[in-house]
Amino acid sequence: MGFLGTGAGLAPHFPSPPDSPDVFDVITEEAAVCPPVGRALHVAPLVQEGDRVSQGGAVACLRHSPEIKFVAPIAGHVASIVLLPGRHLSEIVIYREDGDAVERHDTELAHSVAGLRRLMQSAGVWQWVRRRPFGGMPSADETPAAIVVMATDTRPGAPDPRHALDGREEDLSLGLAALARLTDGPVMVCAQGDRSPSWPALPNGRARLAVRGRRHPQGSAGICIHHLCPAGIEAPVWDLHAEDTAALGALLRTGMLPMTRLVRIAGAALIEGHSVRTHPGADLRQLTRRIVAPGQHVLMSGSPLDGHVARWLAPRHRQITVMPRAPARPGRHWLVAALDTSTRGAPAIPTAALTQALGAALPAAPFIRALGAGDEETAMRLGILSLLEEDLALADYVLSEGGHLKAQLRAMLDRIQAEFAP
Repeated sequence: MGFLGTGAGLAPHFPSPPDSPDVFDVITEEAAVCPPVGRALHVAPLVQEGDRVSQGGAVACLRHSPEIKFVAPIAGHVASIVLLPGRHLSEIVIYREDGDAVERHDTELAHSVAGLRRLMQSAGVWQWVRRRPFGGMPSADETPAAIVVMATDTRPGAPDPRHALDGREEDLSLGLAALARLTDGPVMVCAQGDRSPSWPALPNGRARLAVRGRRHPQGSAGICIHHLCPAGIEAPVWDLHAEDTAALGALLRTGMLPMTRLVRIAGAALIEGHSVRTHPGADLRQLTRRIVAPGQHVLMSGSPLDGHVARWLAPRHRQITVMPRAPARPGRHWLVAALDTSTRGAPAIPTAALTQALGAALPAAPFIRALGAGDEETAMRLGILSLLEEDLALADYVLSEGGHLKAQLRAMLDRIQAEFAP
């Protein structure tokens, strides 16, 4: 199936040097288990500093759902465990050691739906799944109304998911079939139209291919969900990257969860761009050490639109952005700054560019007005429950300094969740 709006969107350009033609396999000497982007998670460590862990071995679990585990991306020993107040997970750092110890899981569990859930939760797949509305991991017993598998990514500098799936058609089919068992609704695979003829046959009648355009945010999960199967308070929708879906298939086939993923390194502060096969929690400094241009720079996990400054590769990210560090502006007296701010109105004015930045999926004027006014009822009717901050990142970029849509979105989602969510 396709959409009339597959040509909608924008193609923002961020300068970056040409890529090296080679794809390198890199396991960093240090790696970290970090929580997914979103709300802080209460955890209980399952290891102590100095303990040896195998790749895929459990190092922590959710405090209130101990069946959901966080696993080591590499084999080594635990160097440090950093918990924030309230036992919120910050990071568990692991030093790599020689050896190929890999955790093996009992795939016999997956014969039942409940067993499949337990396998995904204990093996570390669960934190790669994201729910809407509100974001974050699904609860341990949640049943989604639909699942969207993202085989396209239109963010500037993103690697083509098809390259990560070459030769993994069997695992992808196994993963899609497993996801279809977790929902009574459809499993939608979103891919670019020029790639669809090469797709393997999708398992069962509920797995369908949805053709998306090449411009951003056509490959943004929230925009796809809004088009295909809008999320609701009582109808959560999950999204998962196609490469992670193939990893789930490999787990079911072999009992071992692959940790490697295709990651692109780009940005204006590089000598040359690279694509690497590495793992979640990889050390960004090691991955960029020999390709950063002289001078101060900023390391970001994620794209230049929605990434964040970090030391480690976030669990769901497949981009690393290296930007020159902007020179610090001289500070002004607080009274002068306050007076200047109070005299400058910065309304978000709906324009054709802003409409395209929303993928022509949402009416820009009513949606922005609802966000700014705190009109939750209108925002819910227009589709806010399908969106997260990354889906509005391009709109904020178009608005430049006047862009506060992501912050307004998160504030409204938090209010809706406190008021309506069970």
